[in-house]
Amino acid sequence: MKGDVSDETLMQSYRGGDAGAFEILYVRHKGGLYRYLLRNCGNASIAEELFQDVWMKLIDARLRYEVRAKFTTWLYQMARNHYIDYYRRQKMSGAFNPSAYDCNLEDIPVRPQEQPQYLAEVHEQADMLIQLIDQLPEDQREAFVLREEGGFSLNEIAEITGVNPETAKSRLRYAVNKLRAGLAEP
Repeated sequence: MKGDVSDETLMQSYRGGDAGAFEILYVRHKGGLYRYLLRNCGNASIAEELFQDVWMKLIDARLRYEVRAKFTTWLYQMARNHYIDYYRRQKMSGAFNPSAYDCNLEDIPVRPQEQPQYLAEVHEQADMLIQLIDQLPEDQREAFVLREEGGFSLNEIAEITGVNPETAKSRLRYAVNKLRAGLAEP
């Protein structure tokens, strides 16, 4: 069954012409990849554009794909590079606004059986967390989002961001400490 096959094997199958392998990869990684891009750029329409571009880049690169690292490391590194290129182009044109979050907390899925008071608390905490994540320095925010949204290890975060594992560990530790401190404030 393809659901049990590794991402790397699926990508090799896709390289060989198996479109079904691509569909499985897309379903597995669309949510985390989109959230990673959204948290980095802060704008849903820009994140959607970047998201589509990354998948198009993957399609274009399929014939050159070789297993040199985990598929997810390769995918998120591609996404990160594309985001950086986009940011540079926008910065040069003066059109980039990284603080314009248009994320709607109503889109965050919660269990329907919860009471209104609980829902209000969840929304308040989610809003606070989004604000705190937005306030993190870029390197710390990126490490945190890669860990929480992408599920990457410290070594994978280091590889994606091009730093050594100790630097990735420090960035993640500082980010978590700042978020905990911010959430603990009354």
